[in-house]
Amino acid sequence: MELGFVPSQAPWFDSLNRKYVAPSWDDVYDMMIELARQIKGSGYSPEVIVGVSRGGWPPARVMSDLLENPNLANMKVEFYTNIGATAKRPKITQPVTSEVAGKRVLVVDDVADSGHSLRVTVKHLGRKGAREIRVCTLYLKPKSIFKPNHYARTTSKWIIFPWERLEAIRLIKRNLKSGGNPRVVIRELKGSGLSASLIRRLAALDR
Repeated sequence: MELGFVPSQAPWFDSLNRKYVAPSWDDVYDMMIELARQIKGSGYSPEVIVGVSRGGWPPARVMSDLLENPNLANMKVEFYTNIGATAKRPKITQPVTSEVAGKRVLVVDDVADSGHSLRVTVKHLGRKGAREIRVCTLYLKPKSIFKPNHYARTTSKWIIFPWERLEAIRLIKRNLKSGGNPRVVIRELKGSGLSASLIRRLAALDR
């Protein structure tokens, strides 16, 4: 695959938290604009955009808008079972929902973490006959075995995206054995980008 432009992470975006980073909706949208510019600048014009469930669905919808391409498809790959914990291997639980044979495809996901899920995704689309496949993600983890053609940021931290905040807080509460005390989670996520008031309101939903 042809590799895209590799941007550096802007200092203002860096998190004070050593383990977690929680970009805002506006942060994500800025990254999406950056990715759309990269893709357009490369001359690639996808015929189908495929969002990889679940994290790739929100950015895939935004990319559909930014590239003015309504041909949006889904597929589901399941791998992670907890923060930093995975199953033995990624499993496709929903094949791609659109015909991709002979077409240029853009795969969109939120992060290339281990890279295993994206590798499985690309192989699946290749078996379905896609003519050309490129991949874009918001983030790339340095440990990933798969490098997307386009990505906006790199980090080694666990990323809490806007569309999974409650899920992340629930997992952190369970892992820390906080007994439902939001102060423990607030302390764990200090400097990540999530405010204490938001954490309290989300934690109140998880009761």
